[in-house]
Amino acid sequence: MIEIENVTFHHGRTPILKDISLTIEKGGITALIGPNGAGKSTLFALMARLLPLQSGRIAFDDLDVRHSPSRDLAKKLAILRQDTSVASRISVREMVGFGRFPHHQGRPAGPDRDRVEEALAMFDLTDLAERFIDALSGGQRQRVLVAMAFAQDTDYLLLDEPLNNLDMHYARDLMKQLRSLADTHGKTIVVVLHEINYAAAYADRIVALKEGTVAANAETSAFMSEKTLSAIYNMDVRIREIDGKLIALHHA
Repeated sequence: MIEIENVTFHHGRTPILKDISLTIEKGGITALIGPNGAGKSTLFALMARLLPLQSGRIAFDDLDVRHSPSRDLAKKLAILRQDTSVASRISVREMVGFGRFPHHQGRPAGPDRDRVEEALAMFDLTDLAERFIDALSGGQRQRVLVAMAFAQDTDYLLLDEPLNNLDMHYARDLMKQLRSLADTHGKTIVVVLHEINYAAAYADRIVALKEGTVAANAETSAFMSEKTLSAIYNMDVRIREIDGKLIALHHA
């Protein structure tokens, strides 16, 4: 379980998050959505301990992010940042292998190598395994980073805009893979998304931030209403059901 209690965050004198309290049950996919500037990436960074907490508490099971050792947290949650930079002369296999470091501390064994090969296969990277990162497209690099997070083999997986640089084919494949990780591997996944329809198609629950507060928090079927989405995005949003899925018609 992820517990977020009374989290407030300011950038200088500007409030970014305002007394956020949120509980995310273990298992499944929770999508974090909202307009630009809503505070999604800030909340993500606080959960991932990329920013220090100014007030409140965040915990993953029994691990408080403010006080837990980094090695213990790295075995509990894997993160994919939006602004991750990658050294150019590293191979894909080496990059994915970095996800195993919290487990082997620089001494990889057979199970670590097996997990790397599993991650390469799962994210369609086996044929690219010996190529250098700087020889890949933006979408391929994004898949490498997600594979590295998967190889870390944690209960919790936090991803900030993982669909960046991915075309429709690989964006859909990635969301399907995340769905499979939740369903067959028991992972708890929190993913920041811009496109509401990916959240509608693959998430169990959607949490919306607006102006630094929780504007809506519900199971996906209940969340996907015209009233809710129109209020969050300050525009008229129509909802239609297609093949059993609720879809937002917001492009026109």
